[in-house]
Amino acid sequence: MNLRKGDLVEVISGEDRGRRGKILRLKLDKEAGRYRVFVEGLNLAKKHQRARGASKPGGIVDLPNALDVSNVALLCPKCGKRTRVRREPHDGRRVRICRKCEEILDV
Repeated sequence: MNLRKGDLVEVISGEDRGRRGKILRLKLDKEAGRYRVFVEGLNLAKKHQRARGASKPGGIVDLPNALDVSNVALLCPKCGKRTRVRREPHDGRRVRICRKCEEILDV
């Protein structure tokens, strides 16, 4: 798995194609055996929510839905392009490296 929470990704297929956002969380879909990602501000669904006391009023809220991991591509922070990841040992640990600009993605 080459994506992590907090990575900047771009949607490469579907309704939100071309839009970018930060990964909020990753979830393993046990039925399909694949990972799904929740991206900030993308693939939103409306939910009618009941009031939960004075602090949380009811209403219609937007909640992010999961995208399949194959429908997003990692964006390199240095070059800003969609990229795949290469893994190599560096300072005693394996790090992710951008294939286009050779920048280390793990800080």
